[in-house]
Amino acid sequence: MKKKAVLLWVDLEMTGLDPVKDRILEVAAVATGWDLATVAKYSQAVKVAPELMERRMQGAFWKKYARVRQSLIEQSRSGAGRRVVERELVAWVKKYFGNTVYLAGNSVYQDRKFIEREWPELNKILHYRMLDVSAWKVYFEGARGKKFMKI
Repeated sequence: MKKKAVLLWVDLEMTGLDPVKDRILEVAAVATGWDLATVAKYSQAVKVAPELMERRMQGAFWKKYARVRQSLIEQSRSGAGRRVVERELVAWVKKYFGNTVYLAGNSVYQDRKFIEREWPELNKILHYRMLDVSAWKVYFEGARGKKFMKI
């Protein structure tokens, strides 16, 4: 099989936004080529200590989305360990990508901070350049006057 993916679209769910104190709870990844056609998909829940989740997932946001919080806590129980997820992701990337793997996504710079800390082996195979969708949104709104709807 020809390895044709170059963009690794990633969406991470975390216990919060601090890459030192918080942990990755879930990963969804889509491998695409430059044509944005899907080559492969990967998703996995990550097992995180319930105590850490309870401690970190506090405040107005989690109070407002209590059902989501509880769902993530329950999902984490059946998740895989973070090292297992990292090994699976690295193998998946090696299967579908060539030498260059660009991390892509919405506000992907924040996700990259978590990847650097929790999945160092995955981080090693990612290119230093990233494709951040939010940068395009800023450009089109500022330079072209195009507003994007919130869904």
